[in-house]
Amino acid sequence: MKKYLALICIPLIISCESAEKKTTTNNEDQLKELNAFLDAYNSELQGLYYESAKAQWKLNTRLEEGDTVTNKLATEAEEALAAFMGSEENISKGKSFLEMKDELDPLQIKQLEAILYNAGNNPATVSEIVKERIAAETEQVELLFGFEMKIDDEVVDGNDINAILKDSKDLDERLKAWEASKEVGVTLKDGLYNLQRLRNESVQALGYADYFDYQVSDYGMTKEELMQTCKDMIQVMWPLYRELHTWARYELANKFDQEVPDYIPAHWLTNKWGQEWGAMINVEGVDLDSKLEAKGAEWIIKEGENFYKSLGFEALPESFYTESSLYPAPKDANYKKNSHASAWHLNLDQDVRSLMSVVPNTEWWGTTLHELGHIYYFLSYSNSEVPLVLRGGANRAYHEAMGSLIGLAALQKPFLVDRGLMDPEIELDEMNLLLSEALDFVVLIPWGAGVMTEFEHDLYAKNLPKDQFNQRWWELKKKYQGIVPPTERGEEYCDAASKTHINNDAAQYYDYAMSNILLFQFHNHIAKNILKQDPHATNYFGSKETGEFIKSLMVKGATVDWRKDLEEKLGEGMNANGMAEYFAPLLGHLKTLNEGRSHSLPESL
Repeated sequence: MKKYLALICIPLIISCESAEKKTTTNNEDQLKELNAFLDAYNSELQGLYYESAKAQWKLNTRLEEGDTVTNKLATEAEEALAAFMGSEENISKGKSFLEMKDELDPLQIKQLEAILYNAGNNPATVSEIVKERIAAETEQVELLFGFEMKIDDEVVDGNDINAILKDSKDLDERLKAWEASKEVGVTLKDGLYNLQRLRNESVQALGYADYFDYQVSDYGMTKEELMQTCKDMIQVMWPLYRELHTWARYELANKFDQEVPDYIPAHWLTNKWGQEWGAMINVEGVDLDSKLEAKGAEWIIKEGENFYKSLGFEALPESFYTESSLYPAPKDANYKKNSHASAWHLNLDQDVRSLMSVVPNTEWWGTTLHELGHIYYFLSYSNSEVPLVLRGGANRAYHEAMGSLIGLAALQKPFLVDRGLMDPEIELDEMNLLLSEALDFVVLIPWGAGVMTEFEHDLYAKNLPKDQFNQRWWELKKKYQGIVPPTERGEEYCDAASKTHINNDAAQYYDYAMSNILLFQFHNHIAKNILKQDPHATNYFGSKETGEFIKSLMVKGATVDWRKDLEEKLGEGMNANGMAEYFAPLLGHLKTLNEGRSHSLPESL
């Protein structure tokens, strides 16, 4: 028996060993094939992405009347990139290789998942729809940034409108400026309706329910999870926002010598979308505008770079200065440019640029540091450990948080004193300073997580009818922000489309709300654990340890799981408690100020 069993076992063992060798050989061949596929994909991606980014750069920085060539080139370059990313071969191979997921390392899996995500917006199976969508998006951008805003037949730009809304006490002048900022929506409404269909149909070909569902999937979340996350952050910050809204109603009514309204007329606010209200107050002793005007716009950008260098980052590439578009187009220029600040990673490596219209004032000081945060994030993950397809933030909100984090730090007294922008002897009203910060950071939460997110959710996930665009927009503005239109705004208007992101950065605005939540988590960690300073009065400048922490958040790009990364770096997941803690002293202060005043917003949503 035993001998027999032994004889039987021998061939079985030999047979098993042969199968193992064959399987191992097959697996080795498949892994070689996988690595060759990833190398080829990354190389091809970089070249096509660069051509598309350069064409889009020109489209955004130099819009000339009658120029159809730039539009055509941008469309062709975008189509070539889309055709590659959405090719049937890339989709098929991506899915096939993921079937052997158990044998792959995390970096390989991440790359394959990113390849399929890229394909999701550009599947070759619906190539005609993708081409139509790209052409429609290009046209929408051209209409948006080529539009001439006018007040009393005089052409104005975004900075002109911002100045009126910040400084004018003439409600008629303010109304004209606000209405001028919204006129472009009329031009864009048909295009947005067309994009609603094209964006949905593009992604549905690979199994996504709708375009909103597709964009949210980049976080590893369902749209239901994302909407709940947004509601949670609004709920945490709602008690403070409610007090801010009440305070603002009474302050603005006093400023304009009007009856206190239940809801704030949109043209009373200092921002044309009501997304930030910081310019409502001047903190005594903080007169950065005059200091910055004396130093000039060029100083702002160079000093921003010096800030990052003091933290241990390298100098910006020389090409940043030679290739970027940093200042407003001359008034007599024969071209227009996108007035919305942005940072660009053109070749997914060292060609980094910024599109801004910097003038020497406090707003552009903060904006410049924010955009440089993106630029240094680009440069940090442009290293050999991060494949090109994963050269992005740990999530999109991380990217925004990096910029906003430095923007917050650059407006705190110890830093401003250190940089010669504030007299050290000045006694600041600390509560007013905290109020000023809340009017920007807290006010953005119901706007970003509420109005913008729910509107775009309804636009794509619920196929919001075209004849309800403006009605839904103002319902959400009233519900989440307590803001109403100054005049009747019927469906001939499309006020949502006056916001850049609705057109060319669609279904992603929750990134900004999440980034504000993250930035206070990061800032509190830096202040308490690294600098050992009061979070309300920090100076990051020259702190290499702070720089190392920020680099640790940046350097791995999208190779990390953002949830695990947060837990490892902070010991907690994403939540609004850090922001609530930072502004806790203000909540009690506002409740005292608002005693005896009526609150028009509900105690909870």
